[in-house]
Amino acid sequence: MIRTIVTADQKNLTLQLPDEFLGKEIEIIAFVIEEAKAKAKGSKKSKSFSAIQLDTRGYKFNRDQANER
Repeated sequence: MIRTIVTADQKNLTLQLPDEFLGKEIEIIAFVIEEAKAKAKGSKKSKSFSAIQLDTRGYKFNRDQANER
């Protein structure tokens, strides 16, 4: 995989590919970084976590029973 970030100063861009890419189908994607960051910020959903309460009074851990197979 190749990832490169450039500031475009022309309409044309030349990308040097490694030899192992030759003869293979590759995908090239170009997008403006600021737009991608703005979309990512707008799509963040807040996540919440609710803890589970367990009553462990009177519970005794049995290591031998836990390790039985």
